Amino acid sequence: MHHRPPSARRHPTRRLPVSPAALLAAGLLLVACSPAARPVDRPAAAPSTAPVTTATTSPATTTTSTLPVSPAARLAAQISASETAIRDPGTPSSRLPALGRAQQQAYRAIIRQPKLLPEVLPLLPPALRRVAQANVMAGSELRRLSRPRPRLPQWRIVAPVPAAELLADYRAAEAELGVPWQYLAAIHLVETRVGRIRGISTAGARGPMQFLPPTWRRYGGGGDINASRDAVFAAARLLRANGAPGDMAAALYAYNHSGRYVRAVTAYAEQIRGDQRAFLGYYHWQVYYGDTLLPEGYPARPAGRSR
Repeated sequence: MHHRPPSARRHPTRRLPVSPAALLAAGLLLVACSPAARPVDRPAAAPSTAPVTTATTSPATTTTSTLPVSPAARLAAQISASETAIRDPGTPSSRLPALGRAQQQAYRAIIRQPKLLPEVLPLLPPALRRVAQANVMAGSELRRLSRPRPRLPQWRIVAPVPAAELLADYRAAEAELGVPWQYLAAIHLVETRVGRIRGISTAGARGPMQFLPPTWRRYGGGGDINASRDAVFAAARLLRANGAPGDMAAALYAYNHSGRYVRAVTAYAEQIRGDQRAFLGYYHWQVYYGDTLLPEGYPARPAGRSR
């Protein structure tokens, strides 16, 4: 929902600039595009007005009428359908990618047009209203952290580690270090879309959890900064050294010196804590830079060139 280069801070002993990785939720329009990255975010639920045909049938007559459907009604329907299905254990795993993307697109639409939120909320089932508020708040906070640059970033976008493997890593780190796994998952989501982004920030932060090399030397435990499991454990060590699990707000502030970052990560983590299947929706959120989708395989390379 907001996007920028991977984060450029990871040292708890000095104040660092706000992470460029938080632009993953910014939802701001870019000036530039490339053949491999395209402006998107016009889901079926995007703000527009379209007719819906209703039919009434009686033994004698059949009539049809066309009624307008508001943007808020479309977004509410999209959120309700995707959130309900994601949380349903009976939903086939093959449906989760499309559901996660529909969920993400609906929230991005509201973040771009905040006046829609009070119209959407009353149309949602009561149990989903706080869920929607939390996701919109988190995305809005991250959007405000910074703005994308005119040029698209020099990232590679790759497929993430399988969800089951990531969940096992988060839980193993919690078992060893006491940091709630939901916060590790939320940081991973915000930093690199659970490992989809491969890139180095302008300050030199790198890896799936975005560490500066000096901070990695302190918390990395001799592991590989680019390895998902090693990075998850290093993040847990950093958080533990700065107040986790007793004071997660202080620990998150040490990870990124921004109150907006703390609120956003906390909101995502609390959604996962409330229902761990929420992670399965977040896992399928895609990488955007402003309003430009950076799909898996970005940047595309011309045919005939070596990789």
